Amino acid sequence: MLLAYRETPSFYAVGRMIGVTHQTVERCVRRAQTLGVMAALDDSPRPGRESVITEEARTFVVDLACRKAKDLGYPHELWTTRLLAGHIREHGPKAGHACLSTLAQGTLCKILSAHEVKPHKVRYYLERRDPEFDAKMAEVLCVYREVELLKQFEGEQAGKAPAAAIVSYDEKPGVQAIGTTAPDLSPVPHRHPSFSRDHEYVRRGTLSLLAGIDLVTGIVHASVEERHRSREFVAFLQKLDAAYPPETAITLILDNHSAHVSRETNAWLAAQPEGRFTLVFTPKHGSWLNLVEGFFSKLARSVLRHIRVASKHELKERILAAISDINRDPILHTWTHRLNEAA
Repeated sequence: MLLAYRETPSFYAVGRMIGVTHQTVERCVRRAQTLGVMAALDDSPRPGRESVITEEARTFVVDLACRKAKDLGYPHELWTTRLLAGHIREHGPKAGHACLSTLAQGTLCKILSAHEVKPHKVRYYLERRDPEFDAKMAEVLCVYREVELLKQFEGEQAGKAPAAAIVSYDEKPGVQAIGTTAPDLSPVPHRHPSFSRDHEYVRRGTLSLLAGIDLVTGIVHASVEERHRSREFVAFLQKLDAAYPPETAITLILDNHSAHVSRETNAWLAAQPEGRFTLVFTPKHGSWLNLVEGFFSKLARSVLRHIRVASKHELKERILAAISDINRDPILHTWTHRLNEAA
């Protein structure tokens, strides 16, 4: 309205242009002349009763909200606004805050909002439990830097056995074999845009996917097992051993799962030629450093999402078929974040 009046300084013309009366335009302009343009954009304070809740009482409310309900004798883990308001009405006057005796739930919400406190919500954090986190992370990043060097010299070694192979490995347990109880219905143009599926399903068990990505070539080595114990991990290592020439040094990036450091695993590794296998462990709660996690995420979103099978055998075959399809056109997984800085 002010901009329109600046272009056309006429109350009547601006009113007709915007669709309001000329008196409204005049009041807006007079207000801007009196208070200033920026101040005129905000509403003026309305007359009303002054707040009866003192600052000390508000501090008392916020202090209670920052404590757990269970610590004050309630079975609830966290507060609800109704529960907290009732507690304040009962105990506020006893603490010397008579103004809280009639505290409304809505008023409580306004006080908490003003202090940016949300006692009914939980936000998770991850405590660092590995004192050697930085050193282990740097070791993993050094391996990723080695990958970049191997990629640069890969063309020069064409036709030769690779001197080193670096594999990012992990397990994806609990892949569910779920079957349908009724046939899926196909989309119908202009009527049903998506596939339709009955809500009921049948659980047929779970499988574990063991997978490792060669970070230089992008090839995925995988096996699907009933479980992921030490014997399955050793069998995967044997599969890697057969996949690479005897003179190739194989480095595995993996987490600290018990199967990776068990007596059975260590005994098998000790029987291998020196330098054949090197295990580089990610720090505790540092699985995000392992590039294979991105592969699992993509597989879950593209292949495993909404999958329905008649048996665990079918699930296994479809997972292996998907990995074979990926290996026909391998994708190189590359770590770039802070690589030069940390390694």
